[in-house]
Amino acid sequence: MPKILYRVHAVQRMFEREISPVKVRKALEAEDVIEDYSSEMPEPSRLLMGFQGKRPFHVVTSENPEKDEITVVTVYLPDANKWKKDCRSRK
Repeated sequence: MPKILYRVHAVQRMFEREISPVKVRKALEAEDVIEDYSSEMPEPSRLLMGFQGKRPFHVVTSENPEKDEITVVTVYLPDANKWKKDCRSRK
């Protein structure tokens, strides 16, 4: 597993939404990719799905393969107005 870095914004959102670092790490390890932004960003970036209990959450990552690092950019709960019930498809 690459080294995991957390942006301050991600840590704040994890705290606000009661999503533990252990659950974020499990989401990173599972690599349940919802969207891949690699072609749009300077570094490969992805949107991953994770779960805190039965509650789904999304993790936005940026990856630096040369340094073997993953940066957690933000962590959020999918908005029912923007995501379908499966939390994997945008409306």
